[in-house]
Amino acid sequence: MSRRDPVFGWWDAPPFIGELVQSLSDRGRALFGLSSPPVQNRDLIGLAEMILSRRGEVSGAILAEAFLEAYRQATAPERDAFMRALLDRFGPNPEALQAAAAAYQAEPTAPNIARLHEAAEPRRQELFRRINFAKHGTANLVEMREHLMDMLGRHPELQPVDLDFCHLFSSWFNRGFLMLRSIDWTTPANILEALIRYEAVHDIDGWEDLRRRLAPEDRRCFGFFHPQLEDEPLIFVEVALTDHLASSVDALLARDRQPLDVQQATTAVFYSISNCQRGLTGISLGNFLIKQVVNDLKRDLPKLENFVTLSPIPGFGTWLRGESRFQDSEDIRDEKKRLVARLEGDWASAGEQELDQIRRAMLPLGAHYLLNVRRPNGRPADPVARFHLGNGAQVERLNFLGDRSPKGMHQSYGLMVNYRYRLGEIEKNHEAYAENGHIAAMPALRKLAQPVSQEVF
Repeated sequence: MSRRDPVFGWWDAPPFIGELVQSLSDRGRALFGLSSPPVQNRDLIGLAEMILSRRGEVSGAILAEAFLEAYRQATAPERDAFMRALLDRFGPNPEALQAAAAAYQAEPTAPNIARLHEAAEPRRQELFRRINFAKHGTANLVEMREHLMDMLGRHPELQPVDLDFCHLFSSWFNRGFLMLRSIDWTTPANILEALIRYEAVHDIDGWEDLRRRLAPEDRRCFGFFHPQLEDEPLIFVEVALTDHLASSVDALLARDRQPLDVQQATTAVFYSISNCQRGLTGISLGNFLIKQVVNDLKRDLPKLENFVTLSPIPGFGTWLRGESRFQDSEDIRDEKKRLVARLEGDWASAGEQELDQIRRAMLPLGAHYLLNVRRPNGRPADPVARFHLGNGAQVERLNFLGDRSPKGMHQSYGLMVNYRYRLGEIEKNHEAYAENGHIAAMPALRKLAQPVSQEVF
């Protein structure tokens, strides 16, 4: 029996499955006269060919473990060479593909479609599946993709290999295999350490800072886990329960704040969402997480009416400084230059009147950036905006000086945004965004995004 609520998954998963696999692997090594994986052979390409040549699952698992041990010991040039071999030697068989295509053109039957599909699949996909037989194979493949991602900038021709990783990971990490777990101050220490290590939005300054985020009654944290990655979170979200629409992360994380009685809470504020596995970049996890957490919070706390984020705007500072590739009209460029000139120096501690001038200049530009500045594909320039809008949220409100941390001041001059998840409108917003790029936003924000009519400096 698990020590945790089974709704959120098991901390103490039954060990017999892993023990059974290990036992079979140990017996297989004995059968083949191997006391341990043959790690002295670092010929990664040769080991990969051996893996594909075997049909037995036990011998395949032994070879997969030998390959992974060799890969762990391999030098960076050896790993690079293997990644290039995945492209050149482990793609589809050209002769088989041509024959299958010719057969389909001559007779487009269901069996010939199946043969064509089989012939078109790169050999490396089957290699990845067989490497996954090894103990911790999934985790090692995720790490292997990280190595590939490090190479892509120098070797963009390896993109097809990356697409094959993504193809398999999108199946292995689909919602049906993910376990949602509630994380609190009583959660095992290794998982809490992972939160400190992976927090990507608002740094966690040690155990005491983490305790302030997890222990109080008005704080929640949820994460997705996968059976093959044991106690390594894939993604987690931190939630503050409040009685208002939060405008400042500094206030949410203040050391001296007074916890709220959860019975008085009307609003759930998602103030940090962090992906933990770089090798799963591009695999959709966060959209499932947000929707599941909203449903669970609503179930447990029926009085909650508002589900909002307090989100950074990581691309705003780059755009405002003119460091991005996005083209702006002349009047917008002039407004940006005037504002950036004023932001030089220690402006955040200026007097109230001066801060009001900066606020009146910054908010229209922030609204314009979120609603009007688009990538070539028509999607918003800001990555966090793309995430929440794609999930069906709407842009609710901008918050001046919502994040005064050095990171927040650099990436957006302290500007933050609330995205709201209206339960009855999520699907409609998602469909409108997916079909034509429409951004759901409050009318006041749309009006704010219009060109500035007068100079404030």
